[in-house]
Amino acid sequence: MDKIRRVLDWAGITPLGGLTLLLLILIPWVPPFNKEYLIRWLVMGVLVGAQAIAFDFTSGYINIVNFGFCAFFGLGAYTSAVLAVRLGVSPWIGMFIGILPAALLGFLTGILTLRLRGIIAACMAWFVGLALMGITTKWVKLTEGPLSLSCPTLLKTTSNLPYLYIILAMMLVVYIVLKWVVRSPMGLAFKAIGQNMEAARTSGINPVRYRIINFTVSCAFAGWLGGFYAHYYGVLMPDVMLTTKTVEVLVVVTIGGRGSLWGGLFAAIPFVYGTELVRSFFSKYPGINLVLYGFFLLMVMIYYPGGIARVYQKTLGQSKNRVVRWLTGRDNPSLRI
Repeated sequence: MDKIRRVLDWAGITPLGGLTLLLLILIPWVPPFNKEYLIRWLVMGVLVGAQAIAFDFTSGYINIVNFGFCAFFGLGAYTSAVLAVRLGVSPWIGMFIGILPAALLGFLTGILTLRLRGIIAACMAWFVGLALMGITTKWVKLTEGPLSLSCPTLLKTTSNLPYLYIILAMMLVVYIVLKWVVRSPMGLAFKAIGQNMEAARTSGINPVRYRIINFTVSCAFAGWLGGFYAHYYGVLMPDVMLTTKTVEVLVVVTIGGRGSLWGGLFAAIPFVYGTELVRSFFSKYPGINLVLYGFFLLMVMIYYPGGIARVYQKTLGQSKNRVVRWLTGRDNPSLRI
């Protein structure tokens, strides 16, 4: 048990997180969750959760909402797909090559926008995303535009189960790497900038530099995950870069709890299942999912502004306090949250 606990602590995963991961590994083998369409929803839930981790790295720590996030995701997807279709590059290699243009564009976008503040930086990132989507739509000779680009899949099988374990491994890499960064001195600089940029500047931190680093890393992981998306579905259209896709990730991060990294993943799977069920039952009302996104955002911001992560921390703190009070007969102020 001690070895398992040390491994989990090294990875930045709580015991509850470890149990959740084990559940995700085992649940596809348990009826009725072993049905292909349910496993496909689970794959998409983990993929959205991995995107939420990368998105939260920026929005939760340097307080910049990247409204162009899914454009960087789509850039990685199209890079890998085009390399596979036009040059015959293996999808396994193309997924990693897709990191480079996403990171480079994220770096250039950061240089242009992250000297600005608040909503201005967010809007500029959104405009870059719209421009990238326009290029993808119009450059038909390369991307096939709205006709869709067919690309090879990672595996020859039609089963969704191997893809689930691939995206679970990718999600773990994203989480562990970003968790290590958050725990490092650089992570402390990110938190300081997100809480009070002027105070951070006074302490000797260069806010622009650290914001650009953060933004670039987030976009790099978005490009990598986009490569998986391309070679999971095998078909790409420019709508993968739509702002509504970014809004989905934003909703998941807000419900999960900004600044937690794990909260978005915890919220993503029920969110995807719920969205798919709503689309199935209310197929006559296109766009109803957007109404639900707005509703959930309002409810969380009004009643639970810290999201699931905050509720979990508060509940855990209260439980510890009860144990201390039962053992000692008095309250422990250090455990209050």
